[in-house]
Amino acid sequence: MRIVSTIEARMGSTRLPEKTIKEMVGKPMLELIIERLKRARKVDEIVVATTTEPEDEVIAELAERVGVKWFRGSSEDVLDRVIQAAKVYKADIIVEMTGDNPLLEPQLVDEAIDIYLKGNYDYVSNAIKDTYPDGLNVQAFSVKVLDEVARITNDPADRENVSLYIYEHPEEYRLYNMEAPAEYYHPEYRWTIDTEEDFQFTKAVYENLYYKNPDFSIADIMKLLKEKPDLLKINAHIEQKPVR
Repeated sequence: MRIVSTIEARMGSTRLPEKTIKEMVGKPMLELIIERLKRARKVDEIVVATTTEPEDEVIAELAERVGVKWFRGSSEDVLDRVIQAAKVYKADIIVEMTGDNPLLEPQLVDEAIDIYLKGNYDYVSNAIKDTYPDGLNVQAFSVKVLDEVARITNDPADRENVSLYIYEHPEEYRLYNMEAPAEYYHPEYRWTIDTEEDFQFTKAVYENLYYKNPDFSIADIMKLLKEKPDLLKINAHIEQKPVR
């Protein structure tokens, strides 16, 4: 079983344009995401799935520079983009990540893969029910299931949000939700990047932790937030955009 992790990334963003290459600790955000994802031991290949828009050439170049694969597809039909990227790189299982979560946790990626491989599930995620901070999202599913979804739905929301149809139809698919342990149970925390405030929060986390240990963990972030609770105020007022 070949496991490919896709990172959906593009320069266009309605709330924070060009966020993919905004820099923290002297590196573009996408490079930091790739750095962290490379520490997941069970991923065979990382593929940056970007678009054919001219502005996204810089994303393909970044992927090339840091030594991961890339694929360019539809800007609107993200579902098809991920399917095509997975097929080009001969994936059996897709671990779907997005280009706005630079605090992703490699251990959660490996845990999702383990559960998927050992259980009889169509979809494993830690975000069917929110228990972890927003921004640690990971989801694992087969190319076969995603192909099926692509044939079933042409709903714009389903095509933009790759696994939306799967977890909205528990009667059709076997779902598993990874629940956060008590010490990480903070679904109210925003560790994803949609706005400038989100970026400033994450940048502050990196500046406090990265130079001491580039491989900092969820536990390290939680410890920092206990020591410096004012950091949480930076983006606490931001609301997540609904997918529908």
